Amino acid sequence: MGDDENEAGRRLGGAYLKRLRMLGTNLVAVSAAGPGLVRLRTVDPSEVAKALADSLSGGPPIATLPVDPIERGRAIGTLQPDQPVVEADAAVVVATSGSTGAPKGVVLSRAAIRASVQATHSRLGGVGDWVLALPTYYIAGLMVLARACLGSTRAVPVGSDLGHLQEAVGTLSERRYISLVPAQLDRALCRDDVTKALASFSAVLVGGGPTDVGLVERARAARIKVVTTYGMSETCGGCIYDGEPLPGVVVDLADDDRILIRSNTLFAGYRLRPDLTAQAVLDGRFRTQDRGTWDAGRLVVLGRTDDIVITGGHKVDLADVEQSVQRWAADHGARGAVLGVADQVWGTTIIAVSDRPGSLADLQAVVRESLPTYAMPRELMHLDPLPLLANGKPDRIAIRSMIMNMRAQREATA
Repeated sequence: MGDDENEAGRRLGGAYLKRLRMLGTNLVAVSAAGPGLVRLRTVDPSEVAKALADSLSGGPPIATLPVDPIERGRAIGTLQPDQPVVEADAAVVVATSGSTGAPKGVVLSRAAIRASVQATHSRLGGVGDWVLALPTYYIAGLMVLARACLGSTRAVPVGSDLGHLQEAVGTLSERRYISLVPAQLDRALCRDDVTKALASFSAVLVGGGPTDVGLVERARAARIKVVTTYGMSETCGGCIYDGEPLPGVVVDLADDDRILIRSNTLFAGYRLRPDLTAQAVLDGRFRTQDRGTWDAGRLVVLGRTDDIVITGGHKVDLADVEQSVQRWAADHGARGAVLGVADQVWGTTIIAVSDRPGSLADLQAVVRESLPTYAMPRELMHLDPLPLLANGKPDRIAIRSMIMNMRAQREATA
């Protein structure tokens, strides 16, 4: 990066970088595996841009560690930096969020990252400057840096709240991009200055979780060029834009509607877990955990394969219920999520959670507008704050644990 860009990064992200410096040391892992084996270099978020450029040029594979001490400890446990990297051409190892299961280390090759970057620029209409508003230890933030690096453009950091976005816009080229999660876009639309700044971007990528149609419509009404994306760490991030696969990406649906992806952007394997890799990739196709359908040639993601539950003898798609719950929550200035909990009577009890108190009857009325009565949540629990991962997704493991503890305490005092 040039002097001007470095100055912009210091000016816009100074507080963030200061915090990183206060937290300590350069985290370069030294493998105990011995000479001749490829070592994994763990780096601080403030170092990742330079380290990624070095890795993509043939340097050692890297893994970015979170700032939060608890998250960092979990990531180190997942990544095991003292063990060698055995996958050929490895550039990056990304620890998955673990929002619904045990986190895994996803190994990405240089070839896959380059293919993803090329496909993205082809779909968007060319290279441009990027704004970094997402953590670089998750795939969406990392790929922002990769696109800027391989496109020889800039990646200007701003806070996740987009507070400095308007200031950043003045340093960018006319062709500019930003990648957000739905929660960021939703909050941005509440601020006129941020909304105006987003409207100046050539494309605003939104992914990392389900994006409500109403949110997209609100953004586009504000002249923001929203591009919804679907993908995961195993596909180098978004590989399907607005329902259409990127160049080089082939999508099939299994008999159970599971989404299968064949692409040159696929990961090289799960770190130190060849057994999981063999389960996830069959005949060159990655078996996602999501269900989908085709609508006028566009892929519509229906929800996760484990979102289907049986309650009272009826089959219910929790993804459909959660859409209604999130709509209800948004009307109350809140966030919401839905989980199914095993129940001896019902088979599964559907529970809604929100970070603001509310009326279960009101929530059920909203759900009944689009779903059968048997799909209504039977309980509404208040969790403030609602546990979220750094990428904005609900931390479903933490939510489930809290729900089970609250129910156990309630039963114990009944």
